[in-house]
Amino acid sequence: MDADDFPTPDVDVDSVDPESLKDRLDNGDDVTLLDVRMDSEYRKWRIDGESVDSINVPYFHFLDDEVDDDVLSQVPADRPVTVVCAKGGASEYVAGRLVERGYDVSHLEDGMNGWAGIYEAVEVTGYDGAGTLLQYQRPSSGCLGYLLYDDGEAAVIDPLRAFTDRYLDDAAALGVELTYALDTHIHADHISGVRELAGTGVEGVVPGAAVDRGVTYADEVTTVTDGDTVRVGDADIEVVSTPGHTSGMTSYLVDDSLLATGDGLFVESVARPDLEEGDAGAPEAARALYESLRERVVTLPDDTLIGGAHFGDAAEPAADGTYTAPIGHLVAEMDALTMDESAFVDLLLADMPPRPANYEDIIATNLGQNAVDDDEAFTLELGPNNCAASQGSLAGD
Repeated sequence: MDADDFPTPDVDVDSVDPESLKDRLDNGDDVTLLDVRMDSEYRKWRIDGESVDSINVPYFHFLDDEVDDDVLSQVPADRPVTVVCAKGGASEYVAGRLVERGYDVSHLEDGMNGWAGIYEAVEVTGYDGAGTLLQYQRPSSGCLGYLLYDDGEAAVIDPLRAFTDRYLDDAAALGVELTYALDTHIHADHISGVRELAGTGVEGVVPGAAVDRGVTYADEVTTVTDGDTVRVGDADIEVVSTPGHTSGMTSYLVDDSLLATGDGLFVESVARPDLEEGDAGAPEAARALYESLRERVVTLPDDTLIGGAHFGDAAEPAADGTYTAPIGHLVAEMDALTMDESAFVDLLLADMPPRPANYEDIIATNLGQNAVDDDEAFTLELGPNNCAASQGSLAGD
């Protein structure tokens, strides 16, 4: 049986929308999840957190007329349980089988696809440049983006294609015009929204060094190089070349207050160096990243905020709820930012996590070499980002 083709349960099953589940996790409420996806999918990507008790029992164990007692014994009977699957069909079916047996069970609407649709905007209160800066957060994958707005204009940094309409709607709600959409690099974990936004009249901005990798739509966007400036209202966004994660990796210094580092530096780790040239090119890329961090990033004033394009499970949010931190704090907490080059390269190459799911197809799509529709694009990027050199935190090491 296909996991999407389950019959409607014979009993009423309560559903939980993804936003409500996220609110419970944010509040620290105890949550028990029964994930009925296959073990391989569960191990790669799941809903987790300090207050989450997550159990994996694949859906096919619930298909028999009489569910085995050994299976039922794995489901807590003393507290509410929310069943999770990929798209919502299997979870509703399994929840129905459990409700019939007296369990206090609900199911997550739209499953992990619904979870991947959560996208929140949080103000970066530590930003002290012109205008207002928001950080977009996608908890399912740890993707981060930024919206700067001032004096009737706005720019979004590292937009996701799946949320193209969201950026336009947010700008309209704020009473500003979305003027620019900037990419820091050719992403390997999600489909960029720059090209889609450019199609609506927003000026797309892509690093020239990224275009050199084979971007097919260069004539549709503006290319920028180190030292260029994009102006949004009274705020300047300075282009800072920071190769390493990729050859075209570029950071954006937002009005001398926050450096949007893309995948170069995160609040809990540094970039992995193997997604462009593979294992063979990783040592050279790691050395380039070392130079970028030492020469272009840690030399900034200590109070300059760092805001990456991702956060991992080990990342701790700042007091304002954003995944940002002053560079002075990161230098003090993260040995990788002060060690010598040889030790840095060894650290990055020692224990990198698995590469992002479908990363080669995602890169090809972001280069414009692979055409996919919106549903295919959304499916390609489901899962963790895995763009950092470590799954654990390097801060405080």
